[in-house]
Amino acid sequence: MKPPSEIDQLLIQRIRSGDVDAWSQLIARYEGRLLAFVENRLTNRSASEDIVQETLVGFLNSLPNYDGRRSLEAYLFTICSYKLTDYLRREGRRPAIPFSSSSDSSGDWQIAGHARPASSIARSTERKRLEEDALVEAIANQVQRWQERGDWLKLKCIEMLTVRGMANKTAAANLGITEQQVANFKFDFLSRLRTLIKRKNLSQDVFPELYDE
Repeated sequence: MKPPSEIDQLLIQRIRSGDVDAWSQLIARYEGRLLAFVENRLTNRSASEDIVQETLVGFLNSLPNYDGRRSLEAYLFTICSYKLTDYLRREGRRPAIPFSSSSDSSGDWQIAGHARPASSIARSTERKRLEEDALVEAIANQVQRWQERGDWLKLKCIEMLTVRGMANKTAAANLGITEQQVANFKFDFLSRLRTLIKRKNLSQDVFPELYDE
């Protein structure tokens, strides 16, 4: 896990103490990168700006639970990925599970180009099969683990998000928990999948977004 920089650590300390200037500095430091990340995946400038604002608000709301040992940049881009996922779901575009959490990783958000050669299509088909097999095995492993531990609330939450396509707010309302709890469950789920898939030692060409950080 990449640790936060000294600058980020200081900013977090000041923000937690109520320093408004520190919050402005954090926005100036990351808002542009977050916006570039979202705009690279959307063509709607207004929607991109809204997603970035939701990301920053989401971070502020989750600050009491923020683990200071974790990279602030990775944490912000993870929140941003969730917000982007929710937006795409609301727009009727079913997103893939977003593993990437940094500004320079494309993950599965990019829309494939056209007129690709046959060899490229064949490689894409093989990669898709490997991705699906790895994901199925990892998800089954995690579901079994939660079942054995009796974590039924987490199971219900992830089912609502990934199978039924609910937004965080809707899932939270249905389960009687906060949106932050839903976000935490989602983050834990994706982190666990990343770990399980990495353990398979697949080629980095299969899940390049897992090795970007």
